[in-house]
Amino acid sequence: MYTGTLKMVRRRGADGRIPVRTLDRGASSSAAAAEPTGYPEGPYDTSLLVKYEHHVARHIWFGEERGPKKELKVAGHGLKLTSRVPLALPPQMESWVSRSGLASLQRTSLNKIDTNLVFAFVERWHLETSSFHMPFGEMSITLDDVACLLHLPIRGIFWSPQDVTEELAVELAVDYLGVSQGQAQSHVRSCRGSYYKLEWLYDLFVHHRAASSWAYATRAYLLMLVGSTIFADKTFTLVEARYLLLFRDLDGCSGYSWGAAALVTLYRYLGDASMYSCKQLGGYPTLLQCWIHEYFSTVGKRGENWNPAENCGLPRAMRWSYRQGVLKVDDLRPILDELTPTDVIWRPFEDHRAWRVFDEICLYRGCLSVVVVIGSSTVATTPSEVEDGYLEWYYRVSHPRLVPPHRDAPREVPVPVYDVGPSDPDWARVSILIRRYLKESDARIA
Repeated sequence: MYTGTLKMVRRRGADGRIPVRTLDRGASSSAAAAEPTGYPEGPYDTSLLVKYEHHVARHIWFGEERGPKKELKVAGHGLKLTSRVPLALPPQMESWVSRSGLASLQRTSLNKIDTNLVFAFVERWHLETSSFHMPFGEMSITLDDVACLLHLPIRGIFWSPQDVTEELAVELAVDYLGVSQGQAQSHVRSCRGSYYKLEWLYDLFVHHRAASSWAYATRAYLLMLVGSTIFADKTFTLVEARYLLLFRDLDGCSGYSWGAAALVTLYRYLGDASMYSCKQLGGYPTLLQCWIHEYFSTVGKRGENWNPAENCGLPRAMRWSYRQGVLKVDDLRPILDELTPTDVIWRPFEDHRAWRVFDEICLYRGCLSVVVVIGSSTVATTPSEVEDGYLEWYYRVSHPRLVPPHRDAPREVPVPVYDVGPSDPDWARVSILIRRYLKESDARIA
C-alpha cells in the first residue's frame, strides 16, 4: 500500500485563488486546511503578502476595476497653496516658520497631480513590505529621498501626536489658535469630528496677521501648511486637530523629524490605497510623483523647471512641474510590467549632494548578522544584487505583473543593448532572469 503524500489538483475558487494542498493519509482535515494557498501567476507562497486577497492587484489581474473611474481621488492642494502662501511673511512670523524646518513646504507642491501615473504605482504598493513590487524587485521611497526632494529635517524627535476628542479639539483651538469657546465649539461641531477646516485655518491666519497676533497667526499658518501637504487627509478639506499639539511651542517644533513623519504618513495612506475597496489617497502626492519623476525618467509626462546642474539650493521637488499626460492607467500598467533595471536611475541625487549630504541615519542601524568577509565586495545597486536567489524568492512570494499576457501573442522581453562597462554582465544577468520568469508565466497561461 502507498502511504506517501499525494498531490491534489483543485479548482480555482471564486476569488481566483488556487488552493495548493497535500493529502497526507492519517492527517486531520483541519491540518490539511491549514496548508498555504496560492494565486495564479503569484504569489504562490502567501506567507508574506497576507493581505493579497484584498489587494487591488489581484482584482486587476482578473479584469475587476475599483469602479468606472479607475484612478484614485488624490489629496492635491497645490493650486490652493499658491493663493494661500504669501510671497513674504511678516518678519515676526518668518523667524518661527524658518526655524520650524517646514519652510520648504511653502513652495514644493505641484499645481496638479497626474492621478493616472500615481495610481499606476499605488497598484504595486504592498503594506507588508512597505515597497513597490516592480518586475525586477522591490523599490521604496526613503528618508534620503524625502530629504532631497523636500529639504525636510530627517533627524530629531519622532513623535506621533495623540488622538484627541472633540472636547480637546475645542480647548486646543481656544488656547493655541486664539478663538472663543463658542466659535471653536461651532467649528469643531461642523467638522463632525476632531478636525479643523483648512479654509478656516487660513482665515484665522489672515485675521491674526492683521491684528499682529503673531503666535496665533503662525500656528494657524503652519497647521494649514502641513494639513495641505505632508499630513493631507483623505477628506481633502480637513486636518486632524491632534497635529496642533506639534505647534504648542513654536520655539521647540524645530526639533521634530518632519521628514520621517511625512514618510510614515505617506506609507500609511499608500497601504490603504492599495486595497481594492479604497477610493482615495491621502498624504503628500507631490512627494510620490516627484519620486517617480526622479527614478523613472521614461515613465509619465512632466515639465522640468531647471536642470539639476543649475540648482542653487532649492528642494529637488521644485525641479518638476505638472504636464498633462496622455497615458491612462490601462496604458501605464503594461509599461511598468516591462521595466528592467536599466530603466531606473538608481542614484538620482548625486548631483544634489552639495545641498543635501547623504545622512547615515537613512541606513539600517543595527546588527543584521555576523559574517566573515572574504575578499572585496561591491556596493549593491539593484535588488537582485543584494542576495543570491532574490528573484527566485521574489517571484514566488509576489505578483509583480498586473496585466496578463495575450494568449495569442506571447510577449518577448528584449535584453537591452548595454554600454561597455564593468557592470554589464551583472545587468545582463538580471534582465535574462526577468525575461525567463516572464516567458515561464506566458507559457503557463497559454
